[in-house]
Amino acid sequence: MSLENKVIIVTGSSRGIGKEIAIQLAKNGAKVIVNHSNSEDEAKNTVMAITEAGGTAMAIKADVSLKEDVTELFDKTIEKYGKVDVLVNNAGVMISKPLIDNTLEDFSKQFDVNVKGIFNTLQEAFHKLADKGNIINISSSTVKLMFPSYALYSASKAAVEQMTRVFSKEIGRGISVNALAPGATETELFMKGKSPEFIEKLSSMNAFNRLAQPLDIAKVVVFLASDNSKWISGQVIGANGALV
Repeated sequence: MSLENKVIIVTGSSRGIGKEIAIQLAKNGAKVIVNHSNSEDEAKNTVMAITEAGGTAMAIKADVSLKEDVTELFDKTIEKYGKVDVLVNNAGVMISKPLIDNTLEDFSKQFDVNVKGIFNTLQEAFHKLADKGNIINISSSTVKLMFPSYALYSASKAAVEQMTRVFSKEIGRGISVNALAPGATETELFMKGKSPEFIEKLSSMNAFNRLAQPLDIAKVVVFLASDNSKWISGQVIGANGALV
């Protein structure tokens, strides 16, 4: 996929799936903004990995739950590269607890980042994303599952999916808007605190008997960021190996 001359913001891309998305987008020719909220060292490492491979990237700190930070994220990108062609809303927070054990702080943290964060970036993109651009919102396959301890996280991602559908018909200007819903993916953050038995159970629930690798998800994002995907809009695309 050729992404030459495209400028792409990837929120929450200092590590995990977001990092791999940023690397693969740059590998395909994009100029990538590596966004983070408090992972400066990891963001620098991601930029270094991209530039050492011959790509172009810049790190920008911004908390997507804060409107003023999101405005600054877009403005700095446009100041540096002149435009924003693609927005990948990857920043997210997951707290896994039974519903009864969640605190108001747990609720606010997940909805502030996962829902308000995308609300903020979509509002900014409405005015500042280039015509015929692309928006990819990262959801989760947990929306379709009844996994115990994922009620609030799944609810926040369900909100993301519905905003995606409606916004795709509102933004206009030839901009496509889609959501991508990964299944269980092998990242450091995801693996932390999970028993080998639980990991094995999750792996056996899809058609390939393994967890996804970040690259599996990043390849789909590369396609959705390209002009080849333009007739796809308002959709939720599951990247989960037939989990659901």
